[in-house]
Amino acid sequence: MENIFSLRGRTAVITGGLSGLGLAMTECMLAAGARVVVVSSNSEKIFVEKEKIYGDRLSYYKYDITDTEHIQDLVERILQEQGPIQILCNNAGNHCKKKIEDMTVEDFTRVLDVHLVGAFALTRAFVPHMKQQQAGNIIFIASMTSFIGQPYITGYATAKAGYLGMVHTLATELGESGIRVNAIAPGWIDTAMFRKATEHDPQRKAKIFGRIPMNKVGTPEDIGWAAVYLCSDAARYVSGICLPVDGGALIGF
Repeated sequence: MENIFSLRGRTAVITGGLSGLGLAMTECMLAAGARVVVVSSNSEKIFVEKEKIYGDRLSYYKYDITDTEHIQDLVERILQEQGPIQILCNNAGNHCKKKIEDMTVEDFTRVLDVHLVGAFALTRAFVPHMKQQQAGNIIFIASMTSFIGQPYITGYATAKAGYLGMVHTLATELGESGIRVNAIAPGWIDTAMFRKATEHDPQRKAKIFGRIPMNKVGTPEDIGWAAVYLCSDAARYVSGICLPVDGGALIGF
């Protein structure tokens, strides 16, 4: 029981795992004993720095997950070089903030290609391996916009809401194979992006804090530890949920 939150002996693949919330998930999973394989398109410099700390417990594959044509080759290479994979965390994302009349079809599609299509393709490629093991954990990083409306981010909100359908469907489809599928919906988190967006906009900051019952924003590690929990044996009977980590913001008044 004392090790029920441990991820020792497990290997996690995390997309976008060397920046922002992805980096926090990577470091929390490493702290919980896992080995982590990061898939990212632009994180070589950060990987070199982190490799000095974590050594061979951290691996990196440069890959753009919108390249779905070759994603099966990537998965086969990871399995051959890293061994069995027990955890997949679909975290990679992009953004486009425009009014609907200014957002082109290409803008909209570009966001969905990363969040939904890329995540689907990578998950699809790992599922046969997890079925063979009769065990696996798949996580999607959703958002507050999976549940609430925010202006100017139609593509992003559509993608994040789409994760809920994917989680519900895959949890029911894969449960008998020992594979659990969940999502995390981060609330407002103290990141450089959050500070930049609010430090010169007191009205927006007040509006945000006005709906958070805990009256504070979260830390990246709050998301990281939530991911550890969902992938651990402590959550062995948890599947098909989207866990808000938001200080109560979804139910705040």
